[in-house]
Formats: sequence, structure tokens, C-alpha cells
Amino acid sequence: MKQAKVLIIILLIVAPMLVVSQTGTIRGVILDESNLPLENVNVSAGELGTQSNENGFYTIRIPAKEDVNLEFTHLAHERITATFNLKNGEEIEFNPVMKISIEQIGTVVISGNQRKAVEGITTITPEIIRTIKGAQPGVENILKTLPGVNITNELSTQYTVRGGNFDENLVYVNEIQVYRPFLVRSGQQEGLSFVNTDLVQNVDFSAGGFQAKYGDKLSSVLDITYRNPFRFGASANLSLLGGSISVESISKDSRFSAIGGIRYRDNSLLVNAKETETNYDPKFADAQTYLNYKFSDKFHLGFLGNISINKYNYEPQTRQTNFGTLDNPLALLVFYDGQEQDQYNTYFGALKANYFVNEDLTLKLIASGYHTIEEEYFDILAQYRLGEVNSNIGDENLGEVEFSEGIGGQLSHARNDLDALIANIEHKGDYKLDDSTIEWSVKYTHEDIRDRIIEWEVIDSAGFSINPPTIDNFNNQPYEPYEGPLVAFNNVRATNSVQIDRISGYAQWSKRTELGNSEVFYNAGLRVHNWTVSGDGIEKVSQSVFSPRAQFAIKPEWDKDMLFRIAGGLYYQPPFYRELRDSLGTVQPNVKAQKSIHVVLGNEYSFNIWERPFKLVSEAYYKKLTDVNPYTIENVRIRYRARNNAEAYAYGLDLRLNGEFVPGTESWFSFGYLKTEENIDGQGNIARPTDQRLKFGVLFQDYVPNIPDLKMYLNLVYNTGVPGGSPSYADPYDFQNRLPDYKRADLGISYVLVDRKKTYVSGWKSKFKELTLGFEIFNMFDVQNSITNTWVRDVYSKRQYAIPNYLTPRVFNVRVGMRF
Repeated sequence: MKQAKVLIIILLIVAPMLVVSQTGTIRGVILDESNLPLENVNVSAGELGTQSNENGFYTIRIPAKEDVNLEFTHLAHERITATFNLKNGEEIEFNPVMKISIEQIGTVVISGNQRKAVEGITTITPEIIRTIKGAQPGVENILKTLPGVNITNELSTQYTVRGGNFDENLVYVNEIQVYRPFLVRSGQQEGLSFVNTDLVQNVDFSAGGFQAKYGDKLSSVLDITYRNPFRFGASANLSLLGGSISVESISKDSRFSAIGGIRYRDNSLLVNAKETETNYDPKFADAQTYLNYKFSDKFHLGFLGNISINKYNYEPQTRQTNFGTLDNPLALLVFYDGQEQDQYNTYFGALKANYFVNEDLTLKLIASGYHTIEEEYFDILAQYRLGEVNSNIGDENLGEVEFSEGIGGQLSHARNDLDALIANIEHKGDYKLDDSTIEWSVKYTHEDIRDRIIEWEVIDSAGFSINPPTIDNFNNQPYEPYEGPLVAFNNVRATNSVQIDRISGYAQWSKRTELGNSEVFYNAGLRVHNWTVSGDGIEKVSQSVFSPRAQFAIKPEWDKDMLFRIAGGLYYQPPFYRELRDSLGTVQPNVKAQKSIHVVLGNEYSFNIWERPFKLVSEAYYKKLTDVNPYTIENVRIRYRARNNAEAYAYGLDLRLNGEFVPGTESWFSFGYLKTEENIDGQGNIARPTDQRLKFGVLFQDYVPNIPDLKMYLNLVYNTGVPGGSPSYADPYDFQNRLPDYKRADLGISYVLVDRKKTYVSGWKSKFKELTLGFEIFNMFDVQNSITNTWVRDVYSKRQYAIPNYLTPRVFNVRVGMRF
């Protein structure tokens, strides 16, 4: 009897366990109509439920041997239901594609990016980045159409934001800070930017007033996220400017995913179209990968790697630049001898570990290393004639230089080498507490730079060597005899071995709640940064700064969909190696961090026109800068004075209207007003080198209504001229002339042969998921834009002429894009 009771008890205990164990597993990735992963999708089966993560991945266990209805719901998308009947222990993969809810399309635009809107972040979709290629080889081609962002060199990926310079912008890829080469002095040497657009899942950009979790720079943040693949895929893009190939895949158990790409860039098409005839042989290539392994649901490990090889061989031959006026046309004729050979090899690797302790607490550890080896070697002799141009129409010598006002030569020499190693290790974390989020970080950085500079320049005018005006025995030939020693006009020789150790960190708090009937968002944080500069023959100096930052946003319960925000704080930029090196190549370890008090007022107004969504974003900003380190810009090369002997300010207004001007496409119009001036050594305010007063930008997409596969984009930029710089050794207060306005329009026309709406089951087109043929016209109106001035001396009047260095004329390009 007892044995029977024991058996009954065992059966009562084990039977439910056996019943519970009868389950199957469904997992997959939830996608939108653009095949991009959707996060925060509710997946439910009766009382069972889960949510998709940031990569769109979900997994759920359901009862076996019975029909189970699985429901997928999302605020901005139509509901999906599916019925499953799994065997015990069976695992299947189901990847639903959710369509946008037409009834909620107004909410999609607002709610989809609501978190980023309250933080003042602009989001650019990967589809636009991949569709709108342009002359720039990366995401920067789109950034230049945003208000407050200025790029006036189609050969460069460097950009300035709201009066800052190229060194004041932060770039992150998957929360890992990335760097660019040090020695590049012109856009045609640059090659590729770090960001590979074929691998991108998301692009966020902030032009100022950003949170404490972003680093210590004064101007902007570009935050890139590379995607985690959910299936195999490959793509290829080819054009006359180069090409790229990318491949992505995921393991059967969805634990390991990999995405990688190879790019090649050749600027010959653009450089050979310029006024300088050259033998130009550039080779710009890189390979990049992002790997991710899920050891468990709680622990993920990712690796980001990049190898970039840039070789630049340049042999200029001749150049003729016509300038002046209709009444007094002038021309500069230059005959070159010599060559330039540059090489920039960079290696980057980073590991990122994510540990999801629970739904509220996430811990991260990031370690990265960046190594760059750079060489800049050139010996170029330029012999020039400056003279009047024959302007008699019908004359057989029309356009020829008839009378020389200046003759001379310039011999430039450089043997510059740089070897830099930057290592980082950082712990980050975030904790969700009810409606609040607390984030923190501690980071250590070690920078080891070895730099040798040997540069000299000899200038000859009418057969007489010109000494620099900084020495006592300045020669004034041919007007006065000179018997002193000959000295190079510019001579820089220095060898530096510098180590910089940095400890930085931040803590910030964010909260979303309600104030009456209005939604509000708060953010407050503090950054701390300590750095120590040391090296061979360099005094060891340590400094520290504290950077408080805050944001507040409110969305009133009005009939009109409005969002208001204010952001600001005290922003510091501790000096990087280039900011420590003065014009003579000497490292000044006492250089302070540049400081900026920054205030941004913003408004977003979302509305419908023609039953389509639109958004108007307005931002007014003001910056008060102290301890400013003055600099000059030559093409894209920045030379600092390495002295904090200036004050500056910047203020402006940015407007951007974006929406579906054409159904199914996104376009925008941008306007920016900026004024920025600096006061060096109390001499009074003058325009800063980046004082781009007015800016208009347009990105417009369209298609032929009766042939929707025939598409067009127009990328148009108008910038007023920036200060044109000054000759070597000259006082910038004496040279405040501006370059001409920058006007550029790029047009692209493409025809879609294959896409997700137009597939084939047989024939050669069936091998493609997407196939597009395109034709592009760069600088469609053939405007002569200039980037800098070359200064030439008139032998008779001793006047120095500013000869514009023109950028590229109209250029035609063809492009082929495909996905498999």
C-alpha cells in the first residue's frame, strides 16, 4: 500500500514536469519593409511573450503538439499572426517582414526616432547613404547637405561644424572611437574615410549640445552602428572612382555573425580634370570587418577590425590659372619638375564585450588599438610666370600671357615621418531604474607618437632668393643689393617622441516622465578628463578638466505635434598631438584644453502635407570660447600656434525641412547662418578660418511616375566664401579677403533592373536581389570653386597676388550596384 502511495506521489510530481517539457522553440529576426531589423516588437503566444532586441532577434518557447497562434505587434507596423504546431524539442526559424501601418504613418515619423529627437540627434537612413553616392566616398557626402555642416572640397571627407575645424569632430563605430591620419595636407591625398557605408545599419549625427557620454570635442558627434547579419548576403559597387565588395553571414545557431568589406578608391577621374596637368597614381584601399559571437543570451563579444593602405604618387607638370577681372585679366603659368610620394598605412582593432546582467543592467568592456605609419616625401620645383592675358577676341594669341609682371620659382622639400600608436581600454555600463537610466564610463588611453619633420622651401623672385621677413637681414632685391647669407624662406626641422596618458570618465542620468499632460525628458551628466604629456626632452605636464552637460525636452499635448528642447554645458577639448605642435614643429606640453560654453535651443514640428509626413527642425546656438588655440588651414592641413592666446565666439541658426516631397522618397532642404570670430592677443575680432556665413543644402529624390524604376537624386550645396588665408609669416589681420562662394550641384540618374519588388525566377537577372545602373554628373554647372590661394609676388610693385587653387570642374561618372 505504501509503495502504491509513493508511486502515485512520484507520478503527480513528474507528470507536470513531463507536460511542461513538451515544448518547441521559434527564433528569428523581425524585419521591416527595407529589410532592416526591428527592435521592441512584441512577440506573444497567449500568456507567453518576449520582445525583439536591437538587432531584431527574438526567441520564444511554445507548447508542443498543439496549434499555437504567435502574434507580432509593433506601434508603427501592421500586426502579423502565424500558427505553429511543433514537435517536442523542435526548433524552427521564422523571419517575419512587418509592413508600415498606413493609418499610423504620421506616428511612424515621430515615434520611430523619438528618443533621438529629444536628444537633438539627426538620423540618416542607410538606404539614403547607399543610394546617394556622389564625389565623396562615404557618409560625408550626405552630411554636407545638413545645416551647420560645411564641406567645401569634394576630394576630402573632412567637415567643419558650426564654426569648428576638422579636429573638433567625434566619430564612433559601435561605440568605439575611430581616428584618421595625421599628415594629410590635401584632399586628393585622403582616399577613404573610416566608415564603410556597405556595412552600416544606422547613422546618428549631433551638431552640438551632445550628452556627457560622448567624448571631449567641441563641435559634433557622428555615431555609426554596423549591422549584425541575420542571413547570408553579398553586395558589389563599381564606378570610375573605384569599387567595393561586402559579404555578410550568420551561423545556423545564430550565435556567430560576420560582416566584412573591401574598398578601392581612385581619385584620378577627379584630379586629372583639374587645371594642373599631372602624372597621378593614387592607390587607396582598405579591408574592414565586424564579427560578433553570442556565447549566451547574456554575454556577447564583438570585434571591429580595419586595415587601410593609402599610396599617393604625384608628378605635376604644368598649370595655368586665369583670374583677375574683365578689364585686367591675369594668368599664372607654372612649370613643374619633381614628384611627391606619400604613404599612409593604418591598422585598427577593437574588442567589445557586452554582459547583460538582467533586463535593467548592462556592462561593457571595450579595448582598442590604432597604429598609423605615415610618410610624406616630396621635392617639387615650380617655375612661374605671372602676367597679363591677351583678351582681344579674334586674335590668334587669345588667352596667352603677353606681358610678365612677375617671374620666379619655388623649390619645396619634405621628408616627414610619423609613427603613432593609440591604445584604449574602457568600461561602460547602464542601469534602468523605473523611468530613469543611469550611464557611466571609465577610460584609459595611451598615445605614443614618434614624429620627424624636415620641411624647407626656397622662393626665388626674378632671380633673387627671398629671405623670410622674420630675420633681421631681410633682402629687398632687386631694389636693394643684398650681401647677407641666403636663408630658406621656410625651414622646419624637428624630431619628437611624445607620450600622452589620459584618464577620462563620465556619469549621466536620464529620465522620461510626464509634466501635467506633457511628455518631458531630462538628462544631466559630468565628464572628467585628466591628461599627462611627457617625452624626450619634454617637460612632464598634467592637467584636468570637468565638463558638466545637460538637456531638457518637452512635448506639449497640443493639436500641433511640437517638441521643444534646450541643451548646453561646458565643453572642453584637451589637446591632441597636432594641437601641441607649433609652426616650428616644437611640442608645447603646457597647451591647455580649449573651452566652450555651449547653448542650443531647438524645436521640431511634425505635420502632414498632401497626406504625407514632414518635419521642420530649427536650432539656434551660441558658443563662447576661451583658451583658444589659433590655427591656419591650408587645404585640409591645420597648423596650430600651440598657444592659448585667443578668445572666440560663434552663433547661428540652422533650419531643415524634410519629408516625402515625392511619395515614397525622403528629401530635405537646409539653411544655415553662422558668424564666428576670434580675438588673438587682444588685437580685436577677425573672422575665424571656418567663418562660413551662409549655407544652403538640398538633397532631393524623384522618379518618373510612369517608370518608377528610373530614379534621380540632386545633391546641391551653396556656401558663402570663407577667409582665404594669408601668406607665410604674414599677420592674418592684414589678410581678411574671402574665397569665392562655393556652389556645387551633383546629379545622379539610375535605373533599377532588379529589387525586392521586381524579382525574377529564371534568366541571368534571377541571380541578383538588387541590380542598379547609374550615371552621375559631378559639378553639373561646371562652377570654378577654389579651396585655397597660392601667393605670388609681383616683381615690380612688390604686391602679393592671391591665386586661387581651383577644385574639380564638371566630371561624368558611371556606376553599377548589385546585391546577391
